[in-house]
Amino acid sequence: MQGKRRSHGTSIHFAHPEERIKSANGIGGSFTKQEVQLNDTPLFFPEGFEKIFLAIYFISLPYILGLIFLFFYIAEGKFKVFIAVNHDSPFLMTWAIGYEILATLVILWVIKSAISFTRENSRKHLHTLRQ
Repeated sequence: MQGKRRSHGTSIHFAHPEERIKSANGIGGSFTKQEVQLNDTPLFFPEGFEKIFLAIYFISLPYILGLIFLFFYIAEGKFKVFIAVNHDSPFLMTWAIGYEILATLVILWVIKSAISFTRENSRKHLHTLRQ
């Protein structure tokens, strides 16, 4: 493992951070430079109506997630309790609950994508690091 650690007898000495950073050229920082296309998203964006559908998704998806959360978690799947809870909660509160759930899911998806991208990228460059 050249550049990572050096073994002298029984003790192991790790390389300086500068050497490790230099040996990892081309691995870090590429995830944020990827090109994002709306065509690759799982949502439906008809050509010419992208902004309208983005607004529809921005309003409806968090609200639906908020309703699902209220039904299964707060009302515990009981329809009468859900109707009572939904009647007392305003639209904006239900939307905000769903927005937070959606934001958490998106953040977790981004973290998962970054980790898998880093793993794939490091495997590609592993042979150059060993040289």
